[in-house]
Amino acid sequence: MKAFTEYLTLTVPGKMTFVNITDRVADCLRRSGVQEGLCLVNTMHITASVFINDDERGLHRDFGVWLEELAPFNPDPNHYHHNRTGEDNADAHLKRQVMGREVVVAITKGKLDFGTWEQIFYGEFDGDRPKRVLVKIIGE
Repeated sequence: MKAFTEYLTLTVPGKMTFVNITDRVADCLRRSGVQEGLCLVNTMHITASVFINDDERGLHRDFGVWLEELAPFNPDPNHYHHNRTGEDNADAHLKRQVMGREVVVAITKGKLDFGTWEQIFYGEFDGDRPKRVLVKIIGE
């Protein structure tokens, strides 16, 4: 069994953005040499997300609007208890919980085995600093 590990670093400007990282993950898979197995992709930050969905701008805008309705940015420590620690990113922690921490994708014949429109995205909810995404590939 082969194992491959790569850490992608992303510095995304702004408070909330979605970045398609499918090509970067596929590049890791090519370099791993794995033909059959699994690929784990997870953010290593508690204010960011990794998820699978369609690469369609309207949908990404809808995600942003929906998430902001669920957990609006509000630095006031009276609104979110977490912000009483001196932070102002409680909303980002909540958004991450909704969008998820990681994805696992099957590897078949050396390719990420997706449905028709599926792509891997990094969701940033508290940007403007470097953050890591782990890509772990195992298989034969």
